[in-house]
Amino acid sequence: MTQPDMLLYNGIIRTMDPAQPRADAIALRRDRVLALGSRQEVTSLLDDRAQALDLHGSAVIPGLIDSHIHLLSYSLGLSRIDLHEVPTLQEAQRRVASRVAQARPGEWIRGAGWNCNLWGDGSFPHRGDLDAVSPANPAALSSKDGHAVWINSRAIEMAHITAQTPDPPGGRIRRDPSGEPTGILLENATDLIYDLIPPPSLEEAVAACKRGLASLHRVGLTGVHDCEDELALRALQALRQRGDLSLRITMHIPADHLDAAIALGLRDGLGDEWVRVYGVKAFADGALGPRSAWMLSPFETDPTNTGIPTLEPEALHELVHKANSAGLSVAVHAIGDAANRAVLDAIAAAPQPPMRNRIEHVQLLHPADVPRLAQLGVIASMQPIHATSDMRIADLHWGKRSATSYAWRSLLDAGTHLAFGSDAPVEDPSPLQGIHAAVTRRRPDGSPGPQGWYPEQRITATEAVYAYTMGAAYASGEEMQKGSLTPGKLADLVVLDRDILITDPMDILHTRVLGTMIGGEFVYRNAAL
Repeated sequence: MTQPDMLLYNGIIRTMDPAQPRADAIALRRDRVLALGSRQEVTSLLDDRAQALDLHGSAVIPGLIDSHIHLLSYSLGLSRIDLHEVPTLQEAQRRVASRVAQARPGEWIRGAGWNCNLWGDGSFPHRGDLDAVSPANPAALSSKDGHAVWINSRAIEMAHITAQTPDPPGGRIRRDPSGEPTGILLENATDLIYDLIPPPSLEEAVAACKRGLASLHRVGLTGVHDCEDELALRALQALRQRGDLSLRITMHIPADHLDAAIALGLRDGLGDEWVRVYGVKAFADGALGPRSAWMLSPFETDPTNTGIPTLEPEALHELVHKANSAGLSVAVHAIGDAANRAVLDAIAAAPQPPMRNRIEHVQLLHPADVPRLAQLGVIASMQPIHATSDMRIADLHWGKRSATSYAWRSLLDAGTHLAFGSDAPVEDPSPLQGIHAAVTRRRPDGSPGPQGWYPEQRITATEAVYAYTMGAAYASGEEMQKGSLTPGKLADLVVLDRDILITDPMDILHTRVLGTMIGGEFVYRNAAL
């Protein structure tokens, strides 16, 4: 009989494996799960060399996987101006001014997270608002959703953006009545400024990622699906080569690099259990906040605006067909109901047999399109915390259409595979916050009330945890290796101070991560464990 290296016992172990959904103890051998059962059954496998950890009634669930994150952006953001949940324009200006006071002459002022929907009447800020606090240093501040950038006059001057500059395809330069740029760039127009900003060096990216990984361990993450570019991939590979990578990474290929990937012969699943390639990331539209989501009918608050299709239907069909024909699935960002329909139409026309294609966000669906994801085998890669974060502006801009927004229950009942994530740094990466949002559809302060926002779309805690574990593993073709605590699978797990499957749903937010284990080793361990 193979002997375990470690035994965790006297706990509430939720396996996400229907063959054995609960156990009291779990035995690990090297980086794998060896056995589960009662304390007596598993203890019988021990010898004097094995470690034994008394959980004292704590709960254990499989390692949590964030199915949609921007890891390098999140990591770099830890040292930039944080504008998340800033309640007023004046407070945003104060934070920028504080950073400018410490900056070198000519240094770019970077920050992220502003949300003008929280400020007064929700109007976009102006370049003059930034000029007042950063007159000489160029400034570029990303919006909360990442689909807009707020820049000052110095940055506009450096980018040579004038009243005569045309809107780029799939993008928009906001202008005042005289045609002058206001300092807000939307969608693909953001490249006009991002192409100017010197990227971090590889070593800067590696150092940032190391800080980011430590932060993610503390919230119980053992893996992520990263939606970034070649710099992020190089940084993560460097960490892997140095023996410093302590998170399992699935990387999407940016659509801009699809032809190169095909020429190299890349296919879904290339890599190992630490870094692997799976899927091609593309964008079909913008976002709700800047009202650039691609809509079937106009926004309630903007009767002439149906958003911005960042890929026209013909180009979208070509992308999906080309990727799937080469053995690469697609992961397409779609927020508005028109964007989601266009992606579904493109996937329906793709070659057979179908790949494990995904739609990222799936925020608003026309009712007729809800069953189509399951029919086409499309995975809904969703971020539950978006629903509670966005519910007020969704009601404002989408009105009654919000009944089929963030429609987890309808999608599950139709047979859709759900994979949950955070979209960090857009939202907090904590999976516990996402699980709480999925189960309650309420904010931490309890709003909008005991039943939650469109409560018919709530799901159970078990279903939410499954979407962060087995659902995420299925989305990257790894359900035989991780996602559940099953003998033979990777020993990735999280220890919690309570059983979130049965606790009061509002108490999920107060749950503490006591330990995060990857491959049988703790990468984070609280003093209480």
